[in-house]
Amino acid sequence: MVIKKPNAPKASEITPEETFLNRRNFIRAGVLAGTTLATAGVYRFINAPAPPEVETAQIPNIENKNVFTVDEQMTSFRDITNYNNFYEFSTGKTSVAAKARDFNVRPWTIEVGGLVQKPKTFDIEEILKFPQEERIYRFRCVEAWSMVIPWVGFPLKTLLDKVEPTGAAKYVAFETVYDAKQMQSSFSAGIDFPYVEGLRLDEAMHPLTILATGLYGKLMPNQNGAPIRLVVPWKYGFKSIKSIVKITLTDRVPTTTWNIANGREYGFYSNVNPNVRHPRWSQATENRIGELSRRETLMFNGYADQVASLYEGMDLKKNF
Repeated sequence: MVIKKPNAPKASEITPEETFLNRRNFIRAGVLAGTTLATAGVYRFINAPAPPEVETAQIPNIENKNVFTVDEQMTSFRDITNYNNFYEFSTGKTSVAAKARDFNVRPWTIEVGGLVQKPKTFDIEEILKFPQEERIYRFRCVEAWSMVIPWVGFPLKTLLDKVEPTGAAKYVAFETVYDAKQMQSSFSAGIDFPYVEGLRLDEAMHPLTILATGLYGKLMPNQNGAPIRLVVPWKYGFKSIKSIVKITLTDRVPTTTWNIANGREYGFYSNVNPNVRHPRWSQATENRIGELSRRETLMFNGYADQVASLYEGMDLKKNF
C-alpha cells in the first residue's frame, strides 16, 4: 500500500521544546476540562506554576525522522505531558502527570498470543531495540480537542509479523496494565479495569498504526502511556490504548472499554468523522490545544487518502 507523506513542517513553525519547557506564563485554550462524560469547556493556564518536569531518557536509535509528518505546528511538550486522559490515575486531565510520576514501568513485558504461530512474551528492552521512527501525527480526542504529537515508535505490523498470525485471525485485542496500588485508583471512573481495546487485523497491520515508545525523542512519559502504547492516528484517541501488557489475535470482535460503558456513544471503529456527531456534542470542529480558535475536523483526522479504502462499502454512520 502506498502511503502519501505530507510535507514536513517549516522550521519557522516549530517551536523548540526547550522554549516551551522554560515558559511559565501563558494562556492556552482547549476544551473539556472534565471527563468524556462532560460537555465542552475551556482549558487554560493563566500565570500557572510550572508543572512537574518529565525526566525520561533520549531514544538513541531513531530512524526515518520526519518521513511521516504533517504540515502543522507541533503541540508543546508541556501541553502533551500535562493534559492527559488516563483514568487509571485520575479523571482530571491536569492531575495525571503528578499521580503517575512514581509509576514503575521496569521490568515490563508484553504477552502476544492467541491465533498466532509463534506466541511470545516480549521484554520492553527487546522492543526498544527495534528500529524506532519519529511519526508526527495529528491526535484527535473524542471530546473535540486535538494535538499534533511527535511520537517515536515502530509499526505494530513489525511486532505482529514476529508472532505470525494464523489465517483465522481477524482482530487484535489489547489490554492495559492495572495495578490499583500504583495507579491510585480509589475513585469511580465510570469504566471497568483493566482497560481493553481492539482493532480489525487490517487496521492493525496498516503502516500508519504504530506502537509508540516515546515522544519528542524521549522515552514515553508515564502519563502518556509508558512504556509502550498504541497510536492509530485516524481514530479517536481512546482507541490508542496506553501501557500495554497483552495483545491477543482473535477471530471475534474484541470487547472494548468504552463500548462496554456506553455502546450508543462509543462504537468499535471510532474513526474520526466530522459528519457523525457525538450524542452530546458536535464533532464538526475541534479545539487544537495551544490555539484560541476552533478548527474544522478532517475526515479520518486528515488521513483519508491513506485509510478510507479500509472502509469501502461500509455505512460509517452505523459503523461509528
